Amino acid sequence: MTPHHATQGLRRLPILLLLGSVLAIPLAQADSNTIRLATSTSTENSGLLRVLLPPFEQRTRYKVHVLAVGTGKALRMARDGDVDVIIVHAPAAEREFVRAGYGVNRRDLMYNDFIIVGPKHDPAGIKGAKNVVAAITRLIRSNAMFISRGDESGTHKKERELWRLAGVQLEGRGYREAGQGMGRVLQIAGELQAYTLTDRGTWLAMRDKLPLQIMVEGDTRLFNPYGIIAVNPARYPDVNYAGAMALIAWVTSVHGQQIVGDFEIDGEALFKPLAAQVKRPVEK
Repeated sequence: MTPHHATQGLRRLPILLLLGSVLAIPLAQADSNTIRLATSTSTENSGLLRVLLPPFEQRTRYKVHVLAVGTGKALRMARDGDVDVIIVHAPAAEREFVRAGYGVNRRDLMYNDFIIVGPKHDPAGIKGAKNVVAAITRLIRSNAMFISRGDESGTHKKERELWRLAGVQLEGRGYREAGQGMGRVLQIAGELQAYTLTDRGTWLAMRDKLPLQIMVEGDTRLFNPYGIIAVNPARYPDVNYAGAMALIAWVTSVHGQQIVGDFEIDGEALFKPLAAQVKRPVEK
């Protein structure tokens, strides 16, 4: 999968105009200087927000309060008007969220991919498989242990999509639902010598501490796009809409997207920008 294919057909935001107009809003007009951001645990676990948000806070004097809760809970919090903006990775759920009138101004932010990781001895015999559906069918039928997020997160939604494609049941003796975030699920999988589905960003941030290896990667069905959405102020007048739009403008600007694209662990990029084309460093 190439960045060209991943970004084909995606709508582009007139970033610089939006950035200039939103950041020019006087702080006194905003409801608060605090922006409540609910986000998938992968953006927090990866460490991306720790480099992406400080320049925004310095530039605008907004303070971003991060709630890393997983995509499902982030969407629920936004539906209740408990946050101002969300970063999630479940495109179908995001579209429904906007159609239902809970969110506005959704923008494509970045992408990486999902991978299946597992123990080095690979009891299911799936290492190197190129077809993720065939690999999952074999994994489940082998009764090897699989740890699921089980939390309605974007990763959990992708997992269930893959199960449906494989036509397999989840009642096998090896299937376990943890109800935990991605970082903890990877730890559990390592402790139990089990398989799990993870986003690549969290895996790269944690792999050195885990007795696991990548088993399946590269299938286009593992594509993992992230979006950012403001909570609709027409539905919830008390949300900090000005702050939400300032944050959206920042993370989708050329500068913000450059930070996303440059963020690496051990020389490997964790996310690829979707909102703007950025320059990549020349390899030596």
